[in-house]
Amino acid sequence: MKTLRYLRAFTRLGAVVCLLLVSCKRADSPASADKSGPKVSDSRRVAVVVSTLNNPWFVVLAETARDRAKELGYDATIFDSQNDPAKESAHFDNIISSGYRAVLFNCTDAKGSIANVRRAKAAGVPVFCMDREIEANDAAISQILSDNYSGCVALGQYFVEQVGETGKYAELLGIVADTNTWNRSKGFHSVVDRFPGLKMVAQQSAEFDRSKALEVMESILQANPDLDAVFCGNDAMAMGAYQALLAAGKASKVKVFGFDGADDVVKAVAEGKITATVMQFPKVMARTAAENADKYIKGVREFPQRVPVAVELVTRTNVSKFGDYGRKQ
Repeated sequence: MKTLRYLRAFTRLGAVVCLLLVSCKRADSPASADKSGPKVSDSRRVAVVVSTLNNPWFVVLAETARDRAKELGYDATIFDSQNDPAKESAHFDNIISSGYRAVLFNCTDAKGSIANVRRAKAAGVPVFCMDREIEANDAAISQILSDNYSGCVALGQYFVEQVGETGKYAELLGIVADTNTWNRSKGFHSVVDRFPGLKMVAQQSAEFDRSKALEVMESILQANPDLDAVFCGNDAMAMGAYQALLAAGKASKVKVFGFDGADDVVKAVAEGKITATVMQFPKVMARTAAENADKYIKGVREFPQRVPVAVELVTRTNVSKFGDYGRKQ
């Protein structure tokens, strides 16, 4: 009887061990692994989040980033924030929950966008900023930025050469929450403010938008019909300002200065309609962001927090060297 009891106990023990082994195997099985978190380890998706696609310059930035990511072997998707921080935040919710490997990012708000970047970082999704800066050094992996201040120092110097040391001018600012707006304005004023004979009679935001710039410029002209020049924080606003001047019959009397190197403004500089602009290089910034994201995904961890990209003054004397959002090949 004792032998029989031992055999039964041994049989029960063996059954328990088998159940434990099967249970462990199932727990380790990929098929039954936790599916609640984003699958970043095997994803080949990269997100391109841009502030707006309502400006051709940002379309070039976004499409170049997407195309370079595809060349590197990723599925890349463009998300348009439409200059709306709430839409941008929703994009990041989608990106984090969907298991994207990286974000190539052009922000809507230098301060407000930091939280989105930090959320992505906490979820293991690295962010690489392009063109627009966020005001944090511990959120994005790297920020590839135009040297806006130096570009507008050069533009300010040319402004004084063309307008002279006396005269009245207006300034159209971009989005007030964007560091690019203030870096450009500060660079310009670091030169122009040295000449007390140059009077700024108006400074208003047109939010980097062509239509808004037209409206703002119309209003400024009504109050200041004897204006000599207008400095615009980007080329979309420069074209809007030029349209307002043209409608008012003052296009030949008021000098317009822009910033970006957009194709339509480069052509307008060649035709003498716009006095000067500053060429940024959106394709360089976009490709660099995509290539850095690829390096990070493959294991590289050392990146400079800010990567400055040089800009160039474009005037009628050198405009033939530029086109297609960069220098001609």
